[in-house]
Amino acid sequence: MDIVAKFGRDTLAVLYVAKIGNKYLEFVESLQPPFTREEKWVLILSTMFGCPVKCHICDAGTYYHGKVSVEELYQQIDFLVAQRFPDRVIPVKKFKIQFARMGEPALNDNVLQVLTDLPQRFQAPGLMPCISTIAPRVSRPFLEELIRIKKRFYYGGQFQMQFSIHSTDEERRRKIIPFKIWDLAEVAEYGERFFMPGDRKITLNFAAERDSPIDYAIIQDFFDPEKFLIKITPVNPTERVKAHGVSSMITPTSLGQAKQLKKQLEEKGFEVLISIGELEENQIGSNCGQHALKFVNGTYTIEQFTPYQTLKE
Repeated sequence: MDIVAKFGRDTLAVLYVAKIGNKYLEFVESLQPPFTREEKWVLILSTMFGCPVKCHICDAGTYYHGKVSVEELYQQIDFLVAQRFPDRVIPVKKFKIQFARMGEPALNDNVLQVLTDLPQRFQAPGLMPCISTIAPRVSRPFLEELIRIKKRFYYGGQFQMQFSIHSTDEERRRKIIPFKIWDLAEVAEYGERFFMPGDRKITLNFAAERDSPIDYAIIQDFFDPEKFLIKITPVNPTERVKAHGVSSMITPTSLGQAKQLKKQLEEKGFEVLISIGELEENQIGSNCGQHALKFVNGTYTIEQFTPYQTLKE
């Protein structure tokens, strides 16, 4: 794995572009101010070179060059760990490894192998893996095995499960995610079996477009607020978002619609997060696939960045 570019700053987020053979991927380490690295440290890994799903808000879906191997997943983790904790002892209270960068993790069985091996690979008492998935229909075997792995290695709140929902209107969901996916009833049924006492609540993530229906009554009909929480996030300004003319429900100056939805859901007993993040992350470009795409397309060249450089100090 050759690191060909680096973007960001240590006190917020650093994105790396790596070349493996003739393919490119991205991975990220990030903090969540005001938490220090010792309190919360997040690694965000790519599970594919691009993505076959082609969600219309994600740049990673512009191309697909295959799955990331077990070794290539560990190369991402090991590189980031070596920068901060070369002895592989990670005394971080919440050490999150998110399989949530480029690619759909539930379409890559190598993720399951890494999840099985991780607890023995590092001394990391705060280890908390996170899977973010669209719930592809073909991935039921993966998701069933994930239940068994979570029960064995990550019980008691040490695993975070997230489903990308985006809208409560099934037709609209399939426009955003042009792939065969579970409907809301299937997500709810799986979640009921996944959740165990002591677990973290399962996150239902809505990257909220201005014109996408998100009906609190439908959420209430399908999901138990004791087992699911709602996260409402902005639609990130990716190239595909710009190309499709998508507008976000949430902007730095417009939270009214999201706050109203939050109030309605909280009245039904749901925990609701409006997660905006740091605006500088958009300037860094720490959204799925933005920089790797430019290397694939030749907009960037390796010569520009070798050995690699920080573009924003």
